[in-house]
Amino acid sequence: MSMAQAQSQEPTSAPSYDALAEVLENEQSRQQLIKELRSLAAQQAPSAAQAAENATDAAEPSLPSQLAETTSEIAGGLSDQFNNLVEVTGNLFTGNVADDNAAFNSATFMNAAINLGLVVLATAVLFWLLRRLASPIFARFSHWSRHGEGKTPVLRLVVCVALACLVDVLAVGIAYVGGNLVATFLVGETGELTTQASLFLNAFVVIELLKAGLRVLFSSRYEGLRLLPIDSSEAAYWNRWLALLIGMVGYGVMVVEPLININISSTLGQGVNTLIMFIAYFYAVTVILKNRTRLRHAIRARAEKSTLAAGQFSLILLSRTWHLLGLAYFTVVLVLTLLSPAEALPFVLYATLKTLGLVVVGILLSSLLSQTIGRRITLSDELRRKLPLLEPRLNSYIPAALRFLRVLIVSMAVLLIFNAWYIVDLNAWYESEAGGKLMAKIIGVAIILAVAAMVWVVLASLIEHKLNPETGNGQPSARAQTLLLLFRNAVAIALATLTIMIALSEIGINIGPLIAGAGVLGLAIGFGAQKLVQDIITGVFIQIENAMNTGDVVTLAGITGTAEKLSIRSVGIRDLSGTYHIIPFSSVDTVSNYMREFAFHVGEYRVAYRENIDDAIAQLQNAFDELAVSEDNKREILAPLEVAGVIALADSSVIIRVRIKTTPGMQWAVGRAYNRLVKLHFDNAGIEIPFPHSTVYFGVGKEGQAPSANLRVMEQDFDVNGHPGGHAKSGENVVAADSKSAVANDAPNDND
Repeated sequence: MSMAQAQSQEPTSAPSYDALAEVLENEQSRQQLIKELRSLAAQQAPSAAQAAENATDAAEPSLPSQLAETTSEIAGGLSDQFNNLVEVTGNLFTGNVADDNAAFNSATFMNAAINLGLVVLATAVLFWLLRRLASPIFARFSHWSRHGEGKTPVLRLVVCVALACLVDVLAVGIAYVGGNLVATFLVGETGELTTQASLFLNAFVVIELLKAGLRVLFSSRYEGLRLLPIDSSEAAYWNRWLALLIGMVGYGVMVVEPLININISSTLGQGVNTLIMFIAYFYAVTVILKNRTRLRHAIRARAEKSTLAAGQFSLILLSRTWHLLGLAYFTVVLVLTLLSPAEALPFVLYATLKTLGLVVVGILLSSLLSQTIGRRITLSDELRRKLPLLEPRLNSYIPAALRFLRVLIVSMAVLLIFNAWYIVDLNAWYESEAGGKLMAKIIGVAIILAVAAMVWVVLASLIEHKLNPETGNGQPSARAQTLLLLFRNAVAIALATLTIMIALSEIGINIGPLIAGAGVLGLAIGFGAQKLVQDIITGVFIQIENAMNTGDVVTLAGITGTAEKLSIRSVGIRDLSGTYHIIPFSSVDTVSNYMREFAFHVGEYRVAYRENIDDAIAQLQNAFDELAVSEDNKREILAPLEVAGVIALADSSVIIRVRIKTTPGMQWAVGRAYNRLVKLHFDNAGIEIPFPHSTVYFGVGKEGQAPSANLRVMEQDFDVNGHPGGHAKSGENVVAADSKSAVANDAPNDND
């Protein structure tokens, strides 16, 4: 008999259920039926295999075709549901329900509805009372989270939220048990839990647990128990909206639809389910479009406060597209529900919860990192004394490390969210050969960079330890300081080069050609940059010979100043006027260093011919004795005064040379102080220091005659030696000329 003939037969010609039961009860007839079924299965197997092969050989439909087919399927299903819903609704009012071939019993339905209402009321009242009793506990948790001492604020927040969530879950559990007791012993038949009550209580547990999760994110009454960084008004708004949406969809799908399926009609229940999903969809779309601009501005304001460039860019992008993401999410939920209502809701619920969990964990980890390693690292006083630069160096690494960890957290969260929605399959990718190799390379490069950073910190800290006068072998010499600083620079360059090479090799890049190319390039640079090579070679020998060090006063290439910075190629000198000179070593023929072991102040002092030379030398010695006992200079003088004696009989003076041995670099300061004392001692002893004189010239007019000078006679007393202070003799008056009628000629006169 063909299938078409079987479908055209009247229902009365089909075998009855009693006949089928009799066949199954008889052992012989049952075995015969089994053989016939196996024979039919063997005959249909080749055709099924052929059909599968044909289906495999057929070309996969394109994406537009699949989209059109899905849209057509959804439209056809909605049309069928609407027609069936109209038919069932009409039959419901006429008292004929086609699904079960039974009349609708309104009395039974009302009784079940009343019993269910009592269970709902008892459970809701009990849950409300439990929440009221738990309010002081929530308030204490919130206060400790915001104002407690000890622990990081994020850790306090997580602990308090976890404890509050535990109390919330406990309240849901007690309300569920209380509802079961009411439904079992106070409503309906004693000792039996009705299907309606069971459906409601199961839905109550799921929905209230979801709402407890919402309260974790959007706690409006307790700011210390809110994970998301938003204010109370925003939290109350979104908590209310999402709770209403969850309650409408949850109770509609988990309670209303099954009750209609059981008591009225499965067709009506399916139609009600579709209607609930459409109402929830349009409600969500309305709320999203209503808050599109306001939320965009709020996210943009938070983006402007972000210190991380990647985070700021992500927030700005989210502010522009959040409404599109929300509309896409609810559209996908609606389509999946219409296509596969039995499987869509569990999948969407699981993916949504996983997405929210990943977002919250990412935010908490980022905040925790900011509050733990984002703060300035403070070392102990002893360690700071031994390694003074270690604390600033570690703190300089914190922003880069924090930025890297935040990017890593965001990337992992995005990938896991995509995996939750089956956009990508991380497990399959990781188990593949390419995924495994890529992860191994990423981990290897991260380890290489971490090891290189630790090696650099250790070596730099050891160099600082040697340079620190409080921890090494005392104050390091200038040569040791210079060599250690050059060694630190060389270590930094070598370590950076090795790290880059090893990282490239770990990634999979063949560094052999790179090294060969670098060698050829270095050879070419060596030929083309002979001056640079000469600078480096000369600098190496200058360092080997310890010709100068940082802080030495030197003369190089005709420039005298303090050597501030030495590299392998050049030296930086700061002269007396503050000008900074960079002198390449290739231009250095002679190094004059004024800072080696000791120095001398060489002083040459002129006295008049009429002065007693021994008295002048005695005054020079007295000035030195006073200098040697002064607090500022006594530690800088290394030997007694060396008097060379008269070194020249000049035209207008006698020159006496002395020499003072000082510590290196202090010869100029000691010399300035000694010159001051010499002047004071010579003045007290009346010893004249000759100096150049000027001749006053009054000038001559065109007629060849000098103009009359404005002169006046000033009486002044002179002593017998001609010095002021004695009584002036006759004819020894001082003549003063008016400056208005005199022109000074600055030509020196060697006469006393």
